Amino acid sequence: MSEEQQTVKPTLPEQSGSSSASSVDQQEIHTPVPIRPRLHNRKSSGTLIVPRDSNQVGPLEPEFEPDDVRAMSPRRTSEDLEMLGREAREELHRHAMALQDSLLMIFHRIEAVKEEHDKLDSNNKFLQKYIGDLMSTSKITSTGARGRK
Repeated sequence: MSEEQQTVKPTLPEQSGSSSASSVDQQEIHTPVPIRPRLHNRKSSGTLIVPRDSNQVGPLEPEFEPDDVRAMSPRRTSEDLEMLGREAREELHRHAMALQDSLLMIFHRIEAVKEEHDKLDSNNKFLQKYIGDLMSTSKITSTGARGRK
């Protein structure tokens, strides 16, 4: 037997009949036990900083061991990378335009609220002046009425 397989002896329930007890007594089931792959020591990826005007995105052909997970990743051509970059830029542009539109809507709403506030404030000042005038005239009329009595 290899290391990948182990013998598992299940405990079967006892049966009350005597005719089938001899065939079911002890059965061995052989099932493969999965083994997790070993983790390899990974090499440093080095610095990721490249000059802005450089066309090199990374190492040209990285060297991976055959059973390394990174060796199984799909390779992308420069056309695929260019298309992905163009799609990302278009998506960013659409997102920026949506944010600009929402910011413009918020600005217009602020302007409308500010105009409404100024209008209410001027009406409030007018009402305060009107009430003040009414109060002063009511004082004049009330003192005039008392004086006549």
